[in-house]
Amino acid sequence: MKTLSFFRLVLAVGLCLAVGAVGSLATSPKIPTWYAALAKPSWTPPDAAFPIAWTILYVLMAVALWRLWQLHNPSPQRRLAIGLWFAQLALNALWSPIFFGLEAPGAALIVVVAMWVAIAATIWACARIDRIAAGLLVPYLAWVSYATALNAAIVALN
Repeated sequence: MKTLSFFRLVLAVGLCLAVGAVGSLATSPKIPTWYAALAKPSWTPPDAAFPIAWTILYVLMAVALWRLWQLHNPSPQRRLAIGLWFAQLALNALWSPIFFGLEAPGAALIVVVAMWVAIAATIWACARIDRIAAGLLVPYLAWVSYATALNAAIVALN
């Protein structure tokens, strides 16, 4: 792998993991206190599943961005795909501080629905230029679909 390509991959992974780390700062203190006290559906995964799932998803997201950035020449289609990728990441970065930091599941539900739409749009835009990048985002959309249902159930139960 050429130096520039490797640098872009490291930058993409670092960006995604940084978003995860910032989200963790808002999340970690609330898990044993506020979150533990919430009524949750029976299908809520164990707390330990979340950091594992998100780490894998952030790496997949990063590789998708790297593919768009490294393997495709600048074009309106690439600009759209990368722009949507950053939009979904921004929404992703907002969710944890809203849900956990502000203790606002209702507001977080609005964010996660917008994030779901942004991820679906990103997959659509990626598929037009790089099917592998689009495919790398499908597990993310599946997990966010589950997270949206979980967020909605928490709102309903509390």
